[in-house]
Amino acid sequence: MMPLTFAAVGEEALIRKIGGSPETRKHLENLGFVVGGKVTVVQAIGGNLIVNVKESRVAVSKEMAARIMI
Repeated sequence: MMPLTFAAVGEEALIRKIGGSPETRKHLENLGFVVGGKVTVVQAIGGNLIVNVKESRVAVSKEMAARIMI
């Protein structure tokens, strides 16, 4: 298991765990990041990521991406 920040561009990964406070986990869940879901890194800009999750493109900060374990 590793943070989403270590995923390569174009790599599809399975979300295994979401960390952080209950508010952070709920926020990520509302964006579509759920355990068992698939996420694909589209672009990395200065550590921040643009990802495809549940047929949507979402930008997440480096701090938020570090809480998503793949």
